[in-house]
Amino acid sequence: MDLFESVRIQELEQLIKKYQDSYYNGEAEISDAEFDSLWDELKQLDPNNPILHKIGSDSGLFAKVQHRIPMGSQEKAANPEEFLEWAKKHPYKEYLVEYKLDGASMELQYDNGVFVRAVTRGNGIIGDDVTANVLKMSGVKTKLEHNGILQNFTGGIRGEVIMTRKVHRAFFPDKANCRNAANGIMKRKDGQGSEHLNIICYDAYFENHTFTDEEEKILWLKKCGFETVDIVICKNPTEVISYRAEVMEKRAAMDFDIDGLVIKERNIDLDDAAKNRPDKQIAFKFSLEEAVTVLRQVQWSESGATYTPVAIFDPVELAGTTVKRASLANPNIIRSLDIRIGSHVVVTKRGEIIPKIESVVPGTSENMPKIPFPEKCSVCSATLVDEGTRLYCPNRQCAKLILHRLKKWVDVLDIRDLGESLINSLFESGKVRSVADLYSLTEEDLSPYFLNEESLSKNKKSLGAEKVLKSLTVRNSVSLEAFVAGFDIEGIGETLMEKICDAGFNSIEKLFNATEEEIATINGFGEITAKTFVRGLRENKQEMQELISKGYISIKETARNGTLAGRSFCFTGELSIKRNQAEKMVKSAGGTVKSSVVKGLSYLVTNDTKSGSAKNKKAAELGIPVIDEATFLNLFT
Repeated sequence: MDLFESVRIQELEQLIKKYQDSYYNGEAEISDAEFDSLWDELKQLDPNNPILHKIGSDSGLFAKVQHRIPMGSQEKAANPEEFLEWAKKHPYKEYLVEYKLDGASMELQYDNGVFVRAVTRGNGIIGDDVTANVLKMSGVKTKLEHNGILQNFTGGIRGEVIMTRKVHRAFFPDKANCRNAANGIMKRKDGQGSEHLNIICYDAYFENHTFTDEEEKILWLKKCGFETVDIVICKNPTEVISYRAEVMEKRAAMDFDIDGLVIKERNIDLDDAAKNRPDKQIAFKFSLEEAVTVLRQVQWSESGATYTPVAIFDPVELAGTTVKRASLANPNIIRSLDIRIGSHVVVTKRGEIIPKIESVVPGTSENMPKIPFPEKCSVCSATLVDEGTRLYCPNRQCAKLILHRLKKWVDVLDIRDLGESLINSLFESGKVRSVADLYSLTEEDLSPYFLNEESLSKNKKSLGAEKVLKSLTVRNSVSLEAFVAGFDIEGIGETLMEKICDAGFNSIEKLFNATEEEIATINGFGEITAKTFVRGLRENKQEMQELISKGYISIKETARNGTLAGRSFCFTGELSIKRNQAEKMVKSAGGTVKSSVVKGLSYLVTNDTKSGSAKNKKAAELGIPVIDEATFLNLFT
């Protein structure tokens, strides 16, 4: 463990303890999602850290009582991928799924069917005796009776103290949310306000009462008069994920807050339940980066030869931003999801990446119109090819494809004086129909685009034409990564090219000789991307070779061991230099560039280091240094 990790672990311990104290004493300072992010980071850095196996703290205002059974914390899954990883280790025949209530945990203790006391969660073993306050709440039963018969039950009944949204609006609008309000009220020494709270029960632990499974416990609680959580039985993990999507859609209309689902085996396992952190159940949480919305239309974005479907849906809030569109990637995604106009869809935006439609809420696509696919190229009218993973125009001479490649080449090589309008004009005139044509341009070819007829007739020199030719010459030595990325092969940018070069394909000859099978083994690739890449090289091979053989372009070796080797950068906000220029500086010095703030990032570069932007907040959470442009530039001196 290096010094940075050691310091970060200490910082995380302090933050988690601080926020746990405020949470358990009714004054939570951050959201559950933000707390979970800190918890998960500590778990990655130090899985055996003692703080991960402690619960919370109590106010010290009440007598301390031991629980009948430990009230430990649960494993958490923040998204379907994490849940599926857990489910692989727990392949149950049936999964019992119930709401995860967003309130304050409580144990109601009974002896021979008679209520004895109520105990808060506390540290998981011992909690506060808040019996006087709980007796004022709705949902508490002083005797466990069914059909007038006292139940022979000694043990603990687990529930959640909640405040309804209606009560929150009417009586406690000054509190941030229902959970904070309920937490604070239930621990008041005078008990004032406890009559506004409810208890909803979801489990029972016993000494002398036998249940056949977890579902029967819930049914028994109902028979005794308790309000209980809704439960469903799912046959497999996929059903659990689908049910979660349904609940996400309807939870906004509920009168109480839930922040996820609890998944457990239908069979009872008392030994596991007695653990400080039970292994056979998990909290499958909702996220601020997920929402359910309705698909209204699909637009087809044309980029070069490729037609990409883009979903347009009702606006939703995701990770602090309003989102109303997301890429559907390709025709196969539409087919596999069976997404249709009017479908209710789950949209995610994880780690500040582009929004994505993850799934369709079951039952919402029935009888809805299918999404129409374009059939002809909008420019050359060629019949589009639907390969499933890609819908594209197959005409290599399609004007749209050629023009897009020219613009991509100029952008990747950062040929600044060759603007988009000039490229369009040169293309329309027929002077430039390939990348190689750019390097055969003369001052005579370019001058008419900068000088009027009078100036041309007097044979005046065009400074604009000279600048364009100079830009082409100055940027004629490029990395292999940029050279290939400039040819606009579908999905292949400089980042993927870096991975290809790092895998040993670090010359143009090696690239031309590479097979689909070899490329598919590289991290970040698969069969589809490998096939597209190899085909793209084959289609552009002649022009690539022409650029090199005629001396228009020379391939320079990338600095793999430069001054910034091993360090990564992410840029945000306004800089005095162009973003792509800053990124090229990093790469030329052996560093790497990230599009978002992720664990392991070396620096976030911004001229507003005190900004409250999402990237700045994420960097603060992960302990990533935030530097300004001047500090960044000093790294090169």
